[in-house]
Amino acid sequence: MDNWFTIDQIDKGTYIISEYRHWEETHCYLLNGSERSLIIDTGLGICNIHHEVMGLTDKPVTAIATHIHWDHVGGHEYFPDFYAHGDELNWLSGEFPLTREQIKGMVVDRCDLPEGYDVNRYEFFQGKPTKVLKDNDIIDIGDRFVQVVHTPGHSPGHMCFWEEERGNLFTGDLVYKDTLFAYFPSTDPGAYLNSLERVSALPVKHVYPAHHTLDIQPEILGRMRDAFRQLKAEGKLHHGSGTFDYGDWAVWL
Repeated sequence: MDNWFTIDQIDKGTYIISEYRHWEETHCYLLNGSERSLIIDTGLGICNIHHEVMGLTDKPVTAIATHIHWDHVGGHEYFPDFYAHGDELNWLSGEFPLTREQIKGMVVDRCDLPEGYDVNRYEFFQGKPTKVLKDNDIIDIGDRFVQVVHTPGHSPGHMCFWEEERGNLFTGDLVYKDTLFAYFPSTDPGAYLNSLERVSALPVKHVYPAHHTLDIQPEILGRMRDAFRQLKAEGKLHHGSGTFDYGDWAVWL
């Protein structure tokens, strides 16, 4: 619809579906296996991502979200087979900590909306997953294996997805080049550091974030970890301590 999505190909069977016309510049990732496909995050829900996905695979599709925030599950309604982490199931059943009106305000904020789009029809996705994920689960899509890495901090059930064979780490909102959000009541700065410790120890070759520039290298994992370590040492790793700028990224605590 109205050139809403931009599609890039990473390698054979792996695609990035981006929404650059919203300030969050969201990225979703389609992984095609020999038996089925996996869509990591489904974006804002402003336009129908299902149409784009169906043009890139002929396999059954399972959706997994890095976390249950509105800009990551917006297209889940089109994928009845979806997985979620156990720590955020309540957000899928009426207990998300923001109101529908607050979410609608973020949908239209700094956004080149498609002609005729009516934000009053926007609904925050609710549903029951076909599988509840936990740390270290392996998702087998046929000749491709994706490991769940539970990485709380930005949200309680946040997950990164690690494809060891290809060295791909899909980082969601844990790691990207811009201001990381760790100030919401549902965030946990201490857990954020623990999660960065974990992912920075992986032999990552490629980092694929959920937002903003795709020009991001694995070395940023160690830089973020070290910065969080320093904030902890200085007694600043807590809500309300401020925003800390590190050049190509920042964190709001």
